[in-house]
Amino acid sequence: MNSESPLISSALRTIEIETRAVSELLNRIDADFVKACEIILASKGRVVVIGMGKSGHIGKKIAATLASTGTTAMYVHPAEASHGDIGMITAHDVVLAISNSGTTKEILSLLPVLKRKGIPLVSLTGDTQSELAKTASANLDATVDEEACPLGLAPTSSTTAALVLGDALAMALLEARGFTRDDFAISHPGGNLGRRLLVKVRDVMHVGSAIPKVMSGTSLPEALLEMSSKGFGLTTIIGENGNLLGVFSDGDLRRTIDSGKNIQEITVDEVMSLSFKYISANALAAEAAKIMQESNVYVLIVKSESQAVEGMLKMHDLLQSNVV
Repeated sequence: MNSESPLISSALRTIEIETRAVSELLNRIDADFVKACEIILASKGRVVVIGMGKSGHIGKKIAATLASTGTTAMYVHPAEASHGDIGMITAHDVVLAISNSGTTKEILSLLPVLKRKGIPLVSLTGDTQSELAKTASANLDATVDEEACPLGLAPTSSTTAALVLGDALAMALLEARGFTRDDFAISHPGGNLGRRLLVKVRDVMHVGSAIPKVMSGTSLPEALLEMSSKGFGLTTIIGENGNLLGVFSDGDLRRTIDSGKNIQEITVDEVMSLSFKYISANALAAEAAKIMQESNVYVLIVKSESQAVEGMLKMHDLLQSNVV
């Protein structure tokens, strides 16, 4: 498409306006932001996010981000709250009210009830002098100079700024709580993120009789039979004390044949590889996938600290487990 197209000009103008709106937030992370975090961290309940229209959609996303990063949160529609749903909000909760104008009547009508119930209020507004901002214990300033909408009507820059401030709040709380990767995984057990962070090698590896093993001194033909019967494309070679000495793979077989050696007359020790890729059973399965991808191998040995073979892992196992 022609770079002079009005469609491209409009898109670039929108991005530039919203980029400026977000950049201006850097100067507004102030004492009120700290106070908002402290109020939420001190709370024994949830963050209840409320907002009407487009602010409500942003509020739902902020509530979801908070909930998945260690801060219990939920969204309540302010109009529904006026008709009974305010009963969902307890005295232990904190309300985060989002309104660009700070004058949304559905939110303002709730303020006396929130005050009577002693529920702390944090606001996120585009007008620091609005009734909502002045009533709140802390106000997050999402003021923008202009909307990206050329009519100045559709919430664009203002909703982007609100969303970014919500993310900033969630990440500040995450770090303050010491929220970890494991905590995040527990919050996402059904998705790929959770699987990548929760599944360990021991959960998907092959064990016991499924592991191809031959003892040191085994003839190469016997080792080949073990390889063929187990289907990993290799076999491990085990010493008298049970430790792993090396591996013999399909590649080693090709190199042995190319060298002219008589495979009927040699032991597997003479042609095994001493260098091979391995991993611990306690490692994340995602780490195993990374090793396989970077090393261009499709099988990993699972080795214990005592150098014993604990299991075998194929790339196919990781694919089936949705780790990759």
